[in-house]
Amino acid sequence: MQRAAEHIGRLLRTVFLCDYLTIEPFRREIHTLLNRGESVHQLQIAIYDGKVRADRGRRPDEMTAISGSHALLTNVVLAWNTHRMNDTVTQLRNSRVAIEDDWLRRLGPAHFSHINFRGTLQFPSQRYREALLATHSDASLRRIVQG
Repeated sequence: MQRAAEHIGRLLRTVFLCDYLTIEPFRREIHTLLNRGESVHQLQIAIYDGKVRADRGRRPDEMTAISGSHALLTNVVLAWNTHRMNDTVTQLRNSRVAIEDDWLRRLGPAHFSHINFRGTLQFPSQRYREALLATHSDASLRRIVQG
């Protein structure tokens, strides 16, 4: 029985390789799926690029919590991106911009360059510097802020 299963597996692998080498659209689809998987992996690395402490993640319940949290955050980003992509496509189509469905099929929601994962926020305070300083009459405060 095991030998029969091995031979069926080899046969299926051979058929797959023949299709992969001879059918260009099939090969492109396989590459698209592989790239999408790699994009999700890059997103997961961006979400958590650190290490789990040595005293954490040893017990099964801790491993489940860590893995589940990581998967949840990844899925939140994917869902947010999918929602925003859908809104954008809807707006463009309502504006009579032609968008091909085949092109949309190749887009994946795993982009993350627009997401601030580290919690560091930057505000354009220089633009509002004069307005902020005008509200304070203390000259020493002005020197500190300008200095």
